[in-house]
Amino acid sequence: MPAPAVTPAPGIWRSPSLSGRWWPVWQRNLLVWKKLAIPSLVGNIAEPLMWLLAFGYGLGALVGQVDLGGQKVPYIVFLASGSICMSAMNAATFEALYSAFSRMHVQKTWDGILNAPVLLDDVVLAEMLWAAFKAVFTVTAILGVMLALGISHSPKLLLVLPVLVLVGITFSCLALVFNALAKGYDFFTYYFTLGLTPMMFLSGVFFPRTQLPPVVQGLSDWLPLTHAVELVRPLFMDRWPDAPLLHLTVLATYAVVGFWVALALTRKRFAK
Repeated sequence: MPAPAVTPAPGIWRSPSLSGRWWPVWQRNLLVWKKLAIPSLVGNIAEPLMWLLAFGYGLGALVGQVDLGGQKVPYIVFLASGSICMSAMNAATFEALYSAFSRMHVQKTWDGILNAPVLLDDVVLAEMLWAAFKAVFTVTAILGVMLALGISHSPKLLLVLPVLVLVGITFSCLALVFNALAKGYDFFTYYFTLGLTPMMFLSGVFFPRTQLPPVVQGLSDWLPLTHAVELVRPLFMDRWPDAPLLHLTVLATYAVVGFWVALALTRKRFAK
């Protein structure tokens, strides 16, 4: 009598199995965070505002204006439009690394959640959306300060937040890849030192990318932060971005691929 066929276990690279069950997980993170909302907000916006004030007004007094394609832009506007993208990147990354790792590995919160009828895919989706929410919450506060300082009065700033939502999602997905690989908090140092820090200086946040050597400019064209800045900076200048569809497509591609890889690596980790 032939042995019954054995159904192979689904691979880690299978399509995401998502449902509305990510929502309670997201709400759980919100309820915990509400207890520390004010200290968290202060901590998230203090550093970018110090960068803005120190470099924008201090260095800006020496630099004066920046030439962008024949248009003279005050350095404070140039820096503000880049730093708000950097802030979205950092806020999403910190949440998707340190906080998510604590819930996944240290506190074993994910293990407790998975005892309920919730799939791991839903937990990863909830963590990604939660990190993106934290990023948008942070940059909204920073944008409010920028408006209060009168850095820009462009009506096109209304479109900045939707763009930064995508930026938050993108960097949340990328950070969750390293969260799935990490054995401890020290592992994240490599991501910040070898990934985010060079990206900050190569993506046109602090100075125009035209100052870079051609080879380095070509490299920076592939960086997600570059495309975020290329979308946001013209809006601060009351202009429409050049090739917005290209920049949105690149960010969306990073987000989709990053989420898929993060999900696959997380499945592999929990399968052990």
